[in-house]
Amino acid sequence: MPDSTNAANPPGQGGSSDSLLRLIADSIPALMAYYDVPALRCQFANQGYAAYNGHTTESILGLTVQQAIGDKAWQAIQPHVERSTRREHVKYTREQTLPNGEVRMIEVNLIPHFDATSAQLGSFVLITDITERWRAERQVRQSEERMRKFTEATDEAIVFHRDGIITDGNEALTRLTGYALQEVVGVSIFHFISPEWRAVALDYTRTGREDPYEVTIRHKDGHAIPVEVVGKTMPMHHADYRIVVVRDITARKQAQEREAFIALHDTLTQLPNRHFLMEQLSQVLSLARRRHGRAAVLFVNLDHFKTVNDSLGHHAGDQLLCNVAERLRQGVRDADVVARLGGDEFVVVLTDVQGPDDAARVADKLLESMHGVFTLGQVPLTVSPSIGISLFPEHAATGDALLRCADAAMHHAKDSGRGNRQFYTPSMEASAIDVLQHERLLREAIVDNAFVLHYQPQICLEDGSLQGLEALVRWRHPQRGLVGPDEFITFSESRGLITPIGRWVMREACRQLKAWQDKGLALVPVAINLSALEFRQRDVAGEIAAVLRDTGLAPQYLGIELTESVLMHQTGQVLDTLNALKALGVGISIDDFGTGYSSLAYLKRYPIDSLKIDRSFVVDTPGNPDDVAIVTAIIQMARSLQLKTVAEGVETPAQVQLLKDLGCDLIQGHVVSVPLDAEALQRWMRDFSA
Repeated sequence: MPDSTNAANPPGQGGSSDSLLRLIADSIPALMAYYDVPALRCQFANQGYAAYNGHTTESILGLTVQQAIGDKAWQAIQPHVERSTRREHVKYTREQTLPNGEVRMIEVNLIPHFDATSAQLGSFVLITDITERWRAERQVRQSEERMRKFTEATDEAIVFHRDGIITDGNEALTRLTGYALQEVVGVSIFHFISPEWRAVALDYTRTGREDPYEVTIRHKDGHAIPVEVVGKTMPMHHADYRIVVVRDITARKQAQEREAFIALHDTLTQLPNRHFLMEQLSQVLSLARRRHGRAAVLFVNLDHFKTVNDSLGHHAGDQLLCNVAERLRQGVRDADVVARLGGDEFVVVLTDVQGPDDAARVADKLLESMHGVFTLGQVPLTVSPSIGISLFPEHAATGDALLRCADAAMHHAKDSGRGNRQFYTPSMEASAIDVLQHERLLREAIVDNAFVLHYQPQICLEDGSLQGLEALVRWRHPQRGLVGPDEFITFSESRGLITPIGRWVMREACRQLKAWQDKGLALVPVAINLSALEFRQRDVAGEIAAVLRDTGLAPQYLGIELTESVLMHQTGQVLDTLNALKALGVGISIDDFGTGYSSLAYLKRYPIDSLKIDRSFVVDTPGNPDDVAIVTAIIQMARSLQLKTVAEGVETPAQVQLLKDLGCDLIQGHVVSVPLDAEALQRWMRDFSA
């Protein structure tokens, strides 16, 4: 090895040895040099080292390190060189930028050289180009960093395992399982899977499947978590490993369970719906047949439930239905079935009854349970149900037939005074069929417009002039002829048919009045009746505006008559609708005044034009002093509120004189004219004005 006194001929080496050493040094891919200490002058360099720094093997000899490699490089490596001069073996890497701009990575070894006395003579420099290895490692690091960022960015848990042993995982895994990463690394992945799913998971992994599947894992606190798992095999030259993506599907499972529940249950009361009821009833009957047992079906319908909705609103009605459902559940055994068919109709299926007495006792118990007060908001309320009972196998052998029989018995209970229970008898079937037939005919009438309007005049008591008309609908029944509203309006409301009938009445009344006006007749308003149900279900103001526009009738020639129940809903919707009608110029009258609620606050809250005194207060006047007092009070109150009054059902001259003396504004009734069809009324108006 060269020393400071003889760089060309290292001690103990001959010329042939020098040539061999030079040949070896120049042949290896590494860069080699030797610098003495402390001068740090080059005593030897192979061709690669000399050329790398811009020298020849001869010209570099005697140059210091700084001279040999340049000032910039010297500044970068000086700390390493100083360590080497202090007898330390130094190894470091650094980037080198070639003249062509290429960046290379080199690994430098500075190896101290000592003599026999352990005195440091110099340092060997061994430089290896590790660019390719550096690039490969950098790519691996970048790939790992990308993978780490990806795994941390996703909410899905990611697990790496080899042969089932977890090697790594992301933060989402710790959130999902409750375990810290160090608690799961080195542990079998199958340890965290619920025992009942481990065989499935083992088979999935062993067969290398990569399709999604579902299992259940255990959280650290012990609760089960449903998950969807997808595994991918990543080939490596030394051993394959698996990446497993774990997605928490608790919300999805809950949604599926909720959807399945909703499909079989009533969303309001959470009771089984009709579909689920029929499934359960079928099972009950199958079991009863095998055991030669008996069962009973109770059809429960609340009496006057519509009044609750009309007076207190649908929210209160919904609350009542939920309370009724709970009392029905509490009134039967766990083995029995309680279901809601819709509206205020419930069904109770009694399993394994001994006979009619058992069914009767349960029905009586349910009737008694309903007698307790229900509190809706701050309003105490009592209700009564009507209950129909059918028995298996006495009355029918199938679920549909039993339900139909119980329904018929329930309607018989209503016809028998309500608030009671009735067993089915074959004679009841006819009445149920009549109801269905009545509904079918009414639906056909709506399709065919099989209705006609009659009109009843209203005259002024002061001067006897015609002041208005009330439109009254009639049904052209295919068997019974002309049928009055008392026989089908309430029924149509109960069957959801009132809206199309009401729309027809409104349009036809406006059309007919405009036709008369075009002939120079009936320059007075026509009044139509709207039920509380219509008022809630329809966009009344919007529909009236459209009808007036389509028919060309001026708004001041249309009035609507509402019952007091409409105005009991102290809601913004009612006030907004009435204000919209008032803005159109449509008149608003309260029909059957005095027969509804005692609160009169609505008279000053809503834009009302007139009150119609119900015929029940007029019919016995002037002979009945109580009725006279009521009529007097209504007229005086209306006058103080600047409202007009219209007396209905006026039939005698004595009643006319009394109402005139009391200051009533208008009257209608047989004393003026019975309700007339359009043709007859047209003749009446011509005669009246003659």
